[in-house]
Amino acid sequence: MTSKVVYHQGLRTTATHLRSGQSIITDAPVDNNGKGEAFSPTDLMSTSLASCMMTIMGITAEKNDIDIDGAEAEVLKIMAENPRRVAGIDIQMTMPAKPYTEKEKSMLSHAALTCPVMKSIHPDIVVNLNLIWQDA
Repeated sequence: MTSKVVYHQGLRTTATHLRSGQSIITDAPVDNNGKGEAFSPTDLMSTSLASCMMTIMGITAEKNDIDIDGAEAEVLKIMAENPRRVAGIDIQMTMPAKPYTEKEKSMLSHAALTCPVMKSIHPDIVVNLNLIWQDA
């Protein structure tokens, strides 16, 4: 088992990672009868994509002695109606000011776009990744 999810009244859940014991609370968003006091499940889905991209970029970076410490991503989830679903995910990722070579940029970009979550996203969901390489 990976996790345990418990439903609490008020459209809230607590998801616990069984190996570490770490927990995440979710709330339904305010536009769907919720309080919006925590990540919604679709927020987590969208945020997981950015986290996965950065993790796979980190693996690539470590294997190739590239420093990406301090990289940041901002995530915008775009919802659709009928049926209610995630229609798009926009990620703006800002890389730290380092002297990246074109080869390193290409390797890191490829790593981001081939992460497991990206490979699991339904093709109807439009994903836009904007990588910003700050000047060193």
